[in-house]
Amino acid sequence: MTTETLLIELGTEELPPKSLTKLAIAFHDGIKSQLDKAALPYEAITWYASPRRLAVEVKALKAKQEDKQVEKRGPAVNVAFDEQGKPSKAAEGWARSNGITVDQAERLVTDKGEWLLHKANVAGKTVEEIVPDIVSSSLTKLPIPKPMRWGSARTQFIRPVHTLTIMYGSNILPCETLGVNSDNKIQGHRFHQKDIVTLTHADEYIATLNNAYVIADFAERKAKIVEQIKQAADKINAVPLLDEELLEEVTALVEWPVTLVGTFDEEFLNVPAEPLIYSMKDHQKYFPVTNKAGDLLNKFIFVANIESKDPQQVIFGNEKVIRPRLADAEFFYKTDKKQRLSDRLDKLENVLFQKQLGTVKDKSERIASLSETIAKTINENADEAYRAGLLSKTDLMTDMVLEFPQVQGTMGKYYARHDGESEAIAQALEDQYRPRYSGDSLPEANIGCAVAIADKIDSLVGIFGINQPPKGDKDPFALRRAAIGVIRIIIEKELNIDLTALIEKSISLFGDKLSNDNTANDVIEFVMGRYKAFYQEQGISADVIQAVMANKPSAPLDFDKRIKAVSYFRTLDAAITLAAANKRVGNILAKFDGELYQSFKVELAQEQEEKDLAQVFFDVKERVNPLMASKDYQGALTELAQLKTPIDVFFDNVMVMSDDEAVKINRLTLLNKIRNCFFEIADISQLQ
Repeated sequence: MTTETLLIELGTEELPPKSLTKLAIAFHDGIKSQLDKAALPYEAITWYASPRRLAVEVKALKAKQEDKQVEKRGPAVNVAFDEQGKPSKAAEGWARSNGITVDQAERLVTDKGEWLLHKANVAGKTVEEIVPDIVSSSLTKLPIPKPMRWGSARTQFIRPVHTLTIMYGSNILPCETLGVNSDNKIQGHRFHQKDIVTLTHADEYIATLNNAYVIADFAERKAKIVEQIKQAADKINAVPLLDEELLEEVTALVEWPVTLVGTFDEEFLNVPAEPLIYSMKDHQKYFPVTNKAGDLLNKFIFVANIESKDPQQVIFGNEKVIRPRLADAEFFYKTDKKQRLSDRLDKLENVLFQKQLGTVKDKSERIASLSETIAKTINENADEAYRAGLLSKTDLMTDMVLEFPQVQGTMGKYYARHDGESEAIAQALEDQYRPRYSGDSLPEANIGCAVAIADKIDSLVGIFGINQPPKGDKDPFALRRAAIGVIRIIIEKELNIDLTALIEKSISLFGDKLSNDNTANDVIEFVMGRYKAFYQEQGISADVIQAVMANKPSAPLDFDKRIKAVSYFRTLDAAITLAAANKRVGNILAKFDGELYQSFKVELAQEQEEKDLAQVFFDVKERVNPLMASKDYQGALTELAQLKTPIDVFFDNVMVMSDDEAVKINRLTLLNKIRNCFFEIADISQLQ
């Protein structure tokens, strides 16, 4: 059967750049799922997107569905005919609906009865019949939060629509949607190709657009931009800051990328690099550049959407635009330095953190006290930790941070240095927000770790304390990220911090502000819930995590040591047997309704196998005790693995539930002590 390329393109005004790929993928997925549902086979399906178009190309799409035979079952025979054998009204109605008479119907016989049956041959629909509805349906399902209207029509879409192109090979498939009729006309580049372009065949789409100064393939356009930026940077002996999010946005802003280099006054380099970088990236969509040492240069790379005959004029225009932006940053920096951070503390009294939990100043004071406690726990300078916590939010009141919220903490570091604060305090002001996202760097020094943990614990305790935990995908205070941050800092920085004690201290700092009597347990459970995702990302199996969680260790570093020990134990030959034995012992003890002995009584041992197991266990326990004291869980489990053989022999030859009550309790006591020895580390019965 005939196959051809299907092309669908919607031509619009400039689409929102941050939504472009999301829209394109959703359009592609909608077309694909409906073609699959319609059983129209094809070789490949690809999406294209540029500022003024969304397109889907389907290669080697079959022209028509396969014909098929459809079985339509009617009423049961005992209902279809009366006692005289005449067709009932139900049977006649069913037959009419299928275009036959009752006597033309076949019979379907099964072990459950007999029914009337009609086998109808249904001709497959053509591409012309199917595709228009698929296109219209897919467009209505695009993720558009705020559709707009244009002109006098009541049509709504994310941007005004100008063209709709639906071609199957060289044929135009008729369709009317979003106020336009399908045609073979497409938009070229807004400036380089002002006239509408005629497409003669679907296969010529990419080539035709290239001739019209449009690179329709998003990935190809992005790769070209990266290549051009790197070439431009090489020419000025610089390193470009290729931010992935910015690259995506710029790719969505241009159809014919042309990369140019601009310059700004060197005097602006006296301002910290971060606000300059954010100003260039966020406001102007420029790519800053550094030298090989990482120092910011007074150059920037930008991507134009036009191939100018006089590129110097384009460069001059962009240099002119960036100057007032950088001048603002310079002004804010000079103005902010006239007032010390400590003098801004009282201004935080006017900023609400949360109406039930008080102001940002209240939060700063709690962070300071908690940072001091953490510093003492990890043997760091408690006075510096307190000072860093107290100043942690003061840069929020500076003009620079009000203009560039992304540099909070970072500007605190620069201003603290200017004020003469210690380097540890200055660095802690920046470190308090780390890690900001998955994979982000951790605080550099332990004072910064103390403030970062304190800030996150304060938020967790406060929000849970007023009964407003995250629900579903709603997490306005980013508590999930905070919990993961606490776990990462403590484990990766190897800090001996117990969360239970820390949370209790945090609760006390809130005074009477908290209304949830179960705050401590709720916060611990919430943090525990984050371990699963944290470790599964590292490839740790779910049963290992569950085994350790059963013990509920409240110190993250201790939790991590147990995870590593159980992961190692799981690789040993003895692991499967001992896990099964622990599960068996747990089941036996769960059914026992009585009291065990304080210790195993050797004099009650009757069988040699139980005597041998007891002796091996006592010997192993002697070696395990010092290992547990030093938290060498891997060493302890390695020793306990020696119990495999005597436990196997014991269960093969000894009746645990002896008729002699004293003997039975003695045996259960031994098994319970063995199980508890494992459980001190983890519940290995959870291992699969």
